[in-house]
Amino acid sequence: MSRTLIVIGLLLFAAGLLWPWLGRLPLGQLPGDILIRRGHTTFYVPLTSMLLISAILTLLLWLFRR
Repeated sequence: MSRTLIVIGLLLFAAGLLWPWLGRLPLGQLPGDILIRRGHTTFYVPLTSMLLISAILTLLLWLFRR
């Protein structure tokens, strides 16, 4: 369990360092992301972005376990 928490902490630390560059990625603006604006209400569901992030994290975790 401690090993897992250390890896998660390191990943969060790396994401924090890379945040200025990660913010430039087109996540949230991909085809398949749902954005509905009506009046003063905005409904947003990033379906494609969530699938892409899930696939990348699955691949990374699979590689770490090997």
